[in-house]
Amino acid sequence: MNKKDIANIRKQFKVNNDLLKIHEIFNVYIMRESSEIYHHQSLPFDLLEEEQKELFLANFKKVLSGQLDQKLFELKFQRDVEDNSQLILHQGLLSNDTEEWKAHMLLLVEKMLKDKQYEMDIVITFIRGEYMKPMKRRSEESEESDRDTVYSNSFILCSMNKTQDPKKELLFDYVEKEFKYNFVVDPIINLKSPISGFLFPCFTDNAADVNHVLYSAGKANEPNYHFIEEVLNAEEMMTAQEDKIVFEEIVRKVTGDRINTSTLSNVYEEIHQVIEENEEEEEEIPKLDYKDVEKVLKSSGVEDVNKEKVEEAFKTVIDDETYEFKANNIVPKYTTKSIKIKTKVADISISPQDLRYVRQIQFNGKLSLMIEVDENTVIEGFEMIPEVLFHQAKEEEE
Repeated sequence: MNKKDIANIRKQFKVNNDLLKIHEIFNVYIMRESSEIYHHQSLPFDLLEEEQKELFLANFKKVLSGQLDQKLFELKFQRDVEDNSQLILHQGLLSNDTEEWKAHMLLLVEKMLKDKQYEMDIVITFIRGEYMKPMKRRSEESEESDRDTVYSNSFILCSMNKTQDPKKELLFDYVEKEFKYNFVVDPIINLKSPISGFLFPCFTDNAADVNHVLYSAGKANEPNYHFIEEVLNAEEMMTAQEDKIVFEEIVRKVTGDRINTSTLSNVYEEIHQVIEENEEEEEEIPKLDYKDVEKVLKSSGVEDVNKEKVEEAFKTVIDDETYEFKANNIVPKYTTKSIKIKTKVADISISPQDLRYVRQIQFNGKLSLMIEVDENTVIEGFEMIPEVLFHQAKEEEE
């Protein structure tokens, strides 16, 4: 799934939407002390009150929110795994019987509880429904509705939410005219911040892909590997953050740990152009193998680069010369101040496209950071004097 596919389904999670039919909701309450099921309940989603529907729908949108490879991860199922979750989910998806559907979901809950101790009570929520997408936009000249022909796919979505203790509060009773201490013993289910979840199957180009599952982490770049491997039985993956770190280490290996800002800016620009070209053609997310990295480094002005050197760097750093980087993961956000330059004196934020205006130089025998600007700099209302030109003028007078 790309970000457009995810956005299309996420925006459907709203009350009274005829493009999204949620058939059933199944809630399972887990006790932290015993890591056992305390209670579970299945209901037709339409039987919930409007306020409950809105709370759950907002929660499901949270599960599907975040950047790909940071908070959301499209994962491929492992093969030849006993009690494979892919089969359990697929059987649950095809089941027309509520008890059978519940039994399949409880098998997944058992996996979530095996060898796992939670720090608080947990509520695991499953829904199954149908996601519909019009095949084409409605034409103004045509009498045909955009709902007449739709892509229709069944799905299962899971959300895990922690509970929290209720607040102890002091209330004022208007009728009795007295202050009262209010204490509620029932735990509160935090539906605003799901700690994990997934969508099965994935949807690509309006078609269901049952060989992949979309996993949602609680926090960006902090996937739960136990959940991924033991619960979903999915293959290992790299976060965007890890991808970027590995790429930078490979570049360091090739360049000998030394690279100037102009060359680094060229590297980012070369990769950014690849991303833009693919976005215009609406192709898959571009990937770079060792041959592509060699080409990028050569085009960026890195000296003494060859295929063997880059391939060896891949083997040394990631132990896989066939590994491919997702281009989106290894370039900082191009138009925002995503690059942080830290010095003892000050921290500077700059965008990759403006990195070319920054230089590290020797000035008066000292290492200095020089930033090229188009106009005089103003600090606290005072315009700075161009000191370098000032010193040159004094030397010429002498």
